[in-house]
Amino acid sequence: MRAFVVTGPGRAGVVDVPPPAVAPGEVVIDVERAGICGTDVEIFTGDMAYLRSGSSHYPIRIGHEWCGVVRAVGDGVDPAWIGRRVTGDTMLGCGVCPTCLAGRRYLCPDRQELGILGRPGALAEQLAVPAGALFELPPAVDPVASALVEPGGNAVRAAQAAAAASGVRIAIWGPGTIGVLAALFAMAAGAEVHVIGVDEPSLAFARTLGFAGVWRADSVPTLSFDAAIDATNAASVPAAALAAVRPGGRVVYIGLAGEPSRIDTRSLVLNDLTAVGLLSGSPGLAAAIAGYASGAVDPTPLVAATISLDEVADALAGHRPADAGPGPKVHVDPRL
Repeated sequence: MRAFVVTGPGRAGVVDVPPPAVAPGEVVIDVERAGICGTDVEIFTGDMAYLRSGSSHYPIRIGHEWCGVVRAVGDGVDPAWIGRRVTGDTMLGCGVCPTCLAGRRYLCPDRQELGILGRPGALAEQLAVPAGALFELPPAVDPVASALVEPGGNAVRAAQAAAAASGVRIAIWGPGTIGVLAALFAMAAGAEVHVIGVDEPSLAFARTLGFAGVWRADSVPTLSFDAAIDATNAASVPAAALAAVRPGGRVVYIGLAGEPSRIDTRSLVLNDLTAVGLLSGSPGLAAAIAGYASGAVDPTPLVAATISLDEVADALAGHRPADAGPGPKVHVDPRL
């Protein structure tokens, strides 16, 4: 089958690889759609933290935002899965350690991460995953939305950690995929949402989505925010988010900078703030699917273009397709 493989910093392409064998407890998926995200770009450039630490090694078949149809099942898997449209968890714990048994497989010290750490990803015609990681997709969730379930899970968790609800005012730094999805889920929960960024095209797109305010970082009005979410890779934003929140409020950190971020913990203590760090969307995947299926959140405007495997290297290098829309996300259809 055809698969996109990164072989070194700036070196990648489509190669023919053996199709995945169906192992006991696993299924093989015909991939319908896969998303490209910032982690994939970091793997392509060589900047990804797992590469620097030695946890991950080239070659890597990337892609962890995906949907598809179950083609085959291994021993011990209900054959009723065959033919179902599914997506699945990215963070695959060992299943037997205390962390996994406590229901937090995404924190397992021996976990695999699809397309990132220890397991081939979804930028291929087929994909193998444990059956226990699957989520069935309802008919109301089309392939575009389905391949946004994984970032949606992160966004749901961010909105929940910010206690999004009617009467709550939330500032969200970062009008990229996670930030915009978090804003959409927070708005669906009734919150007054303000999106903050520095890139004017991204801010212009965010202004089309109905948020209460969309601001440049240097022109945020003086407002009292009940919560703030940092969905950026800027080392300066964690402190800015902390400073924006009223006493007794909440600060949610889901973005990661390439260098250490610094906050004054005296602000946390003296203002009785709650700070939450989020690693994974795993606990939010079911809620993301439900939000999409109900129509409470429509993620499809975020997808700017759908490309073939042969076009992925250009996309990772920062070249947007000529016909791309304004959204932050590029999808890949391996069947093109």
